[in-house]
Amino acid sequence: MTNAFTFPGQGSQAVGMGKALADAYPTAARVFAEVDEALGQKLSQLMWDGPEAELTLTENAQPALMAVSLAAMRVLEEKGVSLARDAAFVAGHSLGEYSALAAAGSLTIADAARLLKIRGRAMQAAVPVGEGAMAALLGLSFDDAVAVAAEAAQGEVCQAANDNADGQVVVSGAKAAIERAVEIAKGRGAKRAMLLNVSAPFHCALMQPAADAMAEALAKVTIARPVVPVVSNVAVAGISDPDEIRKRLVEQVTGTVRWRESVRFLAAHGVTRLYEIGSGKVLTGLVKRIVEGVEGVAVNTPDDIEKMVVALV
Repeated sequence: MTNAFTFPGQGSQAVGMGKALADAYPTAARVFAEVDEALGQKLSQLMWDGPEAELTLTENAQPALMAVSLAAMRVLEEKGVSLARDAAFVAGHSLGEYSALAAAGSLTIADAARLLKIRGRAMQAAVPVGEGAMAALLGLSFDDAVAVAAEAAQGEVCQAANDNADGQVVVSGAKAAIERAVEIAKGRGAKRAMLLNVSAPFHCALMQPAADAMAEALAKVTIARPVVPVVSNVAVAGISDPDEIRKRLVEQVTGTVRWRESVRFLAAHGVTRLYEIGSGKVLTGLVKRIVEGVEGVAVNTPDDIEKMVVALV
């Protein structure tokens, strides 16, 4: 059986995330302390105690999700799991790509935390509140969703932001254009089309100021070759070259998260099990909708970790 390790994106955060890991494993607690120190912020306290509204802020949710993923990874490594031996690829959904890179040794945990803090702030600041929006179009193919976005644009930004699974596409852009896309999608046979409760229109051209900020931030950070290739969200290819990793992380800010294609890429390269390392079970749920014959396994509790160790070590 060939494995890939995957890492969740925004939306998987919840108050209490990572607390059980920190209580059960000193190694996990040290990761949370390392992230707190890197950010000069008691992020772990916010993760464990809330308030939820503050945790959900993009600049907090992004490094928090990475912290849980890397805390779990460090515990797994301590117990004998070897990413180089036990996984053929790593991949992450949007911000999860930074978690994947840190897990594979391309980024330090501290650098990943600082980059995600910058990324979250820059994405939030790129578009004034109320001027952008995102919507989920359910029951349409990706090509149909792209056609809906093109028709709805009318000179404004409106593009496919997330291709999550068959029949689950998110569009992003100017608020009026996204509202038009919702109505057009309903007329095109979408099962559901609805605006999402998000703070900014992620993964579209309106995020260019954030892409520029990330280009500047990433230029100052050392990126090493990962121990296994990372499947890039925007390239849908396993990449290991540090310069290409840097380039793709910048492109990712304004580009489509091609998760459906990424999972199919993994399956085409012989992967039969995807371990989702970190908070929540979103990616594990998507696997079933994307490709047959590939198992998704969520790993976010001490019990999950012990089961994964038994399976791999």
